[in-house]
Amino acid sequence: MMQKEYLKKVDFDYWTTLANQDPDAFEELRLAVIDELISEAPKQLQQRLRCLQWRIDQERDRAQNPLAACIRISNMMWEKVLGKNGFLESLQSVTDSPSLVTEPQPHEASAAVIPFSCRPRSN
Repeated sequence: MMQKEYLKKVDFDYWTTLANQDPDAFEELRLAVIDELISEAPKQLQQRLRCLQWRIDQERDRAQNPLAACIRISNMMWEKVLGKNGFLESLQSVTDSPSLVTEPQPHEASAAVIPFSCRPRSN
């Protein structure tokens, strides 16, 4: 039942129709697409991605409706960006650390500079 072309391209109309007409098939295909995508990731990231997907699925299960699930998952993302040890804090620690930020060092010219004479313009 799963068609490979839907693994590579998001066709909103197809997914909407499938979800409305056959929710079980929709869920089966959704899981297959997610699994395919994770399987294409580098091996060292796959376990972490599977754990993240598990957390996302738990948030979806705990939500009262699809909109609530979307909000819960969005909050998860923002927590990873803005929260303690989040992306923003990591960026700030790198830019605030004097050992990691280096000033450009002056260097001696290692090549001879050849002067060019200007040619007169022809009109």
